[in-house]
Amino acid sequence: MKNTFILFAVFAAFSTAQGQSCCTKNTDQSFPQLAMTDGFAAAHLEPLPFTDEKPNGKNIILNIKGQNPGKAYVIMSEAPTKNWIFVYHEWWGLNDYIRKEADKLQTTLGNVNVIAIDLFDGKVADDAKAAQELSSNLNDARARSIIKSALNYVGNDMRIVSLGWCFGGGWSLQSALLEGQSAVGCVMYYGVPENDVNKLKTLKCDILGIFATNDDFIDKDMVSKFQTNLETAGVKNTIQFYEANHAFANPSNPKHDVEATRSAYELVLTYLKEKFAN
Repeated sequence: MKNTFILFAVFAAFSTAQGQSCCTKNTDQSFPQLAMTDGFAAAHLEPLPFTDEKPNGKNIILNIKGQNPGKAYVIMSEAPTKNWIFVYHEWWGLNDYIRKEADKLQTTLGNVNVIAIDLFDGKVADDAKAAQELSSNLNDARARSIIKSALNYVGNDMRIVSLGWCFGGGWSLQSALLEGQSAVGCVMYYGVPENDVNKLKTLKCDILGIFATNDDFIDKDMVSKFQTNLETAGVKNTIQFYEANHAFANPSNPKHDVEATRSAYELVLTYLKEKFAN
């Protein structure tokens, strides 16, 4: 694989196990490693067919100098606002479940624009094998170019909160790092952390991390190390665990944990309202 999405160095190999336990307790795993294990794939049920017949937003093209254009889905506030949510999809890609979730966020908050960024260049997976290939073979430089093109699209002096689930949770954090002074918040749903303290020191916002107690992939040891590194870097953070499994709140999950998803969503909405209060 070329230019795979590697957030940090890997210090130990890991082995697959039965059920959801796919790996050894290594707190320095990258998403491509997790994605290619049978246990991780088994923990992500294939999404049911769904087409959003009445989307509130529109698909747009993002211009990237010297590269093919990027893609995104955007919903604009009725009244002009500098508030933006950057939404990052699961390993299935930017499907209509994500578009619907983006619509929901915009409708609920009102005074915000929402852009769901497509890191897979229009490709969407319907099964785990395809999702493994898309996420593990992601070109890191290309993904960052797409995010930067989204930043160019929204313009300067904006107030941005990034948000994503699983694969997108990790990219929500990377997005916040790229946003610079425009970043006012970051929501990570059980995403692979960034553990480079020097990089974390450049963050201009705090982090809300949503994690699951029964997650054998982004487990408590990994989250604990992440929180320690955030504190070392001087980054304010709120880490919330829910009694649930990995992917419990994924929009595309046909058997998501209803109660944990609702509770986490309420926490996220409170966080977003605080960030966009002024």
